[in-house]
Amino acid sequence: PPPRSALRGDRTRHRGVGRLAPLLLTALLGCAAVSPLRAAEETGAERAREGAREATRTGTELVIRSLALLGVHYRFGGSSPDSGLDCSGLVRHVYEGALGLVLPRRSEEISRKGERVALDQLRPGDLVFFNTLRRAFSHVGIYIGENRFVHAPSRGGQVRIEQIDSRYWMRRFDGARRIGAPEAALAPLAHAVAREPAAVGEAPPSPARETAAPAGY
Repeated sequence: PPPRSALRGDRTRHRGVGRLAPLLLTALLGCAAVSPLRAAEETGAERAREGAREATRTGTELVIRSLALLGVHYRFGGSSPDSGLDCSGLVRHVYEGALGLVLPRRSEEISRKGERVALDQLRPGDLVFFNTLRRAFSHVGIYIGENRFVHAPSRGGQVRIEQIDSRYWMRRFDGARRIGAPEAALAPLAHAVAREPAAVGEAPPSPARETAAPAGY
């Protein structure tokens, strides 16, 4: 038989393991409780990143389609680049092509869609509204970044780029809306447009253009 001292040592070790067992169980339960929470946080972060990437793609598409229409002639009630566009026709054409969304025909009706956006929170692809006919939300354009937007101005004009922070437009600014939540990750494209307007066919508005009220629809 083993000596008594060995038996006493075994019993001491067993008692030590018994005391540690509750602590080990608590630690294991704690790990089990934290892991799902951490997994949920990681899943949420990944979804947020994917949402931002999707929003960036959306905004890019909206800006590219807007710029592709520069130079198209204005036509009241127009909805096709082939025959001409008015302000809401331009917006509807771009949004339907980029997002598959069929927006209302009038700018005032479009202004009720999406979510309101503050001027200092504008992102490429957002819609900007103006009072140009002494009627709220009578004109609409598509923001492209760098404080600029694309719109179809008025009879005799063509789709062009304007500076939203100019005196004329700021006095008539009615607000902005975000439909499809485009993301502001278009700095290189917007920067190029802002710095080289001739490359996209833009001519700075003349004083006569500044005083002519864009038509709405």
